[in-house]
Amino acid sequence: MATYKNLIVWQKSMQLVKEIYNLCKNFPQTEIYGLTSQIKRSAVSIPSNIAEGRGRGTKKEFIQFLQIALGSTYELQTQIEIAKMLNFNGEYIKIENLLNEIEKMINSLILNRKRYA
Repeated sequence: MATYKNLIVWQKSMQLVKEIYNLCKNFPQTEIYGLTSQIKRSAVSIPSNIAEGRGRGTKKEFIQFLQIALGSTYELQTQIEIAKMLNFNGEYIKIENLLNEIEKMINSLILNRKRYA
């Protein structure tokens, strides 16, 4: 039986969470309750919403949760840009590439589900 864990987009989103947590270790301690916290929440939201949507049972609900996960990717992209603008130390290229890949995968899933709904 296929579960959300079999979805490559979920697997990549989990990898992204790990990368984000590693990135945030380099951020200023003064940001622990600010941008650092927000970035982590956005990252965790992506695989969480993919999993919840997959578990709901209907295509319509799955699409809805995929759209929420997609919104979280945009939110995280913006927060990463803010961290870069504030000159927070970190390796951003790998995260940005992974985020772009996840965004495309979620968009593709949404379009395919809508097409065959």
